Amino acid sequence: MEKEHKEYPVYEPETFMVCEPPTEYGYANPRMYTYADYLSWADDKRREIINGVVYDLFSAPSRWHAEISTNLAFFVNLFIRKRKGKCKIYHAPFDVRFPKNGETADNKIYTVVQPDICVICDPKKLDEAGCIGAPDLIVEVQSPSTAKRDLSEKFKLYEESGVREYWVVYPKDKGLTVFLLQENGKYNEGTTYEFTGKVPVSIFEGLEIDLEELFEE
Repeated sequence: MEKEHKEYPVYEPETFMVCEPPTEYGYANPRMYTYADYLSWADDKRREIINGVVYDLFSAPSRWHAEISTNLAFFVNLFIRKRKGKCKIYHAPFDVRFPKNGETADNKIYTVVQPDICVICDPKKLDEAGCIGAPDLIVEVQSPSTAKRDLSEKFKLYEESGVREYWVVYPKDKGLTVFLLQENGKYNEGTTYEFTGKVPVSIFEGLEIDLEELFEE
C-alpha cells in the first residue's frame, strides 16, 4: 500500500552526540575535521564527519535493523547480478567521501559517512578506501541514535551532493520514504510506502522491492 507524504515521528536520539570538545581527538582548539584526521584516529570507534563536524556511532545496529539492511541488500544485489550490471552495492561499515570543489586530497575532504546501504554505478568513484563522490542510491535505516540526522544533516548532504535516490526506512513502522532528485537539484517531497505492496527502485528499471519480504522477520 502506498501513501503520499506521510510524516513519521522522528525518534529522539538516545545515544547521539557530536564529539566535543575537539581535544578528544588531539587538538587544543575547535576546528573542522577532515578525512585525514579520520584516518589518524587509531581506535576502533565508528565515526562520521559531516561538514567538518564529528559524530560518534555509539552502538551496533539492532538485530531488526541488521535484518532489514541484509534483506534489502540481498534483493538489490540479486537483481544486479542476474542482469550482469556494472553497479556495486555496499553496506556499512563502508566509507563514502564527499569532496567539494574538486578537492580530493584527504586533508581537503570534510565529509565522510557510512550509509547503511549505498549503490555506486560509476566505477571511477570506487577506490581501495571506499567511494569518493555521490552514490546513485543511499539507504539509511533509522535507529534512535541516527533518526534525526538522517532527515536533517544527511538529507541536505545527499541532496546537495547529487545522490539520485535516497531511501529512509522506518523499522518500527514497517515503512519507508523514497526521495528522488529532481532536475532543479532538489529532492521531491518524498513518497511513503508501508506494510504491503512493492516499491520501485528508480535507478534500476524493472526492480521493485516487496515490502512484506523486506520486513519479514
